[in-house]
Amino acid sequence: MHVERFAPSPTGPLHLGHAYSALTAWQRARANGGTFLLRIEDIDRTRARPEWEAQIYDDLNWLGISWPEPVMRQSDRLPVYRKALQTLWDCGLLFECTCTRRDIEAAIAAPHEGEPVFGPDGVIYPGTCRPPPRTQRTLPDRTALRLNMTRAIATLPGTPLSFFETGAGPCGDTGEIRVPPDTLEQTCGDIILARRNMGTSYHLSVVLDDAAQNVTHVARGQDLFEATKIHVLLQNLLDLPTPIYHHHRLIRDETGKRLAKRDDARAIAKYRADGASPDDIRTMIGL
Repeated sequence: MHVERFAPSPTGPLHLGHAYSALTAWQRARANGGTFLLRIEDIDRTRARPEWEAQIYDDLNWLGISWPEPVMRQSDRLPVYRKALQTLWDCGLLFECTCTRRDIEAAIAAPHEGEPVFGPDGVIYPGTCRPPPRTQRTLPDRTALRLNMTRAIATLPGTPLSFFETGAGPCGDTGEIRVPPDTLEQTCGDIILARRNMGTSYHLSVVLDDAAQNVTHVARGQDLFEATKIHVLLQNLLDLPTPIYHHHRLIRDETGKRLAKRDDARAIAKYRADGASPDDIRTMIGL
């Protein structure tokens, strides 16, 4: 069964980029006789709002997109994420991180550090809190937890990780994408898998949710191509299946800037209020 999904966060209005991603996944599922799923990624409880979630349903229905009920909501799955964190903790692959953003900025600004290196989540963590082997058995609560990338890589077979790409990465990458594990330390670093007072992170939640929903194909923007390498790593560590990925082009404004939720002028609801039709939206985004 071909299963696609669209997983927006209810932290602002859907814009033209969201329309492109949702319609791409929905059309791919229909063309292959499969299923399109909607998932609400509402783990950031400080920014998620019920009115934005309601707007998501309204906008997608207006575009002609349908999905089976009930809709999975990440806020209902915190025990699942906690269980996965416990598994990684028991394997010695996580460590507690108390660094503030200012601590990290100070560490990478030290003269001996050279130029900062950026990965999928921004500046690569300099290892400030990375501890020696620990004896603590209890998984910490309400604190940031990072993956010890060095130890994680050491647990994997020597063969490269890989995923299949049917779209194209930022550099035109397509087909089988091989990810040598030893490159992840330099390009991703010790990524956060649980944020303080959130209990999880995007990277952890998305791989667990895709597996729980039997998602076979993931269509999303090229800006997430590098993050896919992290997701494939976590899928291997947690013995989860790896979907086939399709990273599509991004919808940009006249200056070439990628659209963001703060760009309300590109919101689907704004176009609707101005009298646009669903076909008008499809024309605007090249579908």
